Amino acid sequence: MTFSANSSNRDSFFDTNQVLQTLASSKEAENNGLLTLVNMSNKIPSDWTVDLVELRNNQAIDRRAYESLQSMMDDARAEGLDPLICSSYRSQEKQEQLYTNKRNYYLDQGYSNDEATALAAIWVAYPGTSEHQLGLTVDICSVSNQNLDDSQEDTATQQWLMANCYKYGFILRYPSDKSEITGISYEPWHYRYVGVDAAAEIHEKGLCLEEYLEQLNQ
Repeated sequence: MTFSANSSNRDSFFDTNQVLQTLASSKEAENNGLLTLVNMSNKIPSDWTVDLVELRNNQAIDRRAYESLQSMMDDARAEGLDPLICSSYRSQEKQEQLYTNKRNYYLDQGYSNDEATALAAIWVAYPGTSEHQLGLTVDICSVSNQNLDDSQEDTATQQWLMANCYKYGFILRYPSDKSEITGISYEPWHYRYVGVDAAAEIHEKGLCLEEYLEQLNQ
């Protein structure tokens, strides 16, 4: 099965030099369990381990999120919806492959090495900085619309997931109004497991993970 993605205006969303500076200054994240923050500035902790459970379609997720994910998918289908997990856990090797492919794409388009490095990183997370490598993240699309672009938000499946995922311990990781904080443009398909209590508070307060963790540390 083939999934397609549309970068829309993401290439012009971020400043190339800023992306390169952020990657160069990134540090190892603190292992904070389900609340571990991984992004362009925070690399996966060196002591991070994943206990994977295999799913359909060659997907996998950490055991801590498995039952909640299954319940969420089952309840969505019980509502007559058609959720499909199109991406989940990625190994370092898989992330490197995806990133290199994207970087080569930009090089082939005539971009410089630095430009290609930065542009690739805003579409495919730089290896070691992808939430998918935590094993706590899934990309879910609608069977009737397998394009990973903003059109996902218009599907009944995504509307249900965005409204209900917190009940199962998941959050929409990259909301449309938090891009300047997360460093990632809107992804109405990317769900991160943080546990029911944290997800409920994040949902109630309208926060992204970065904001939630900042409040916890105050």
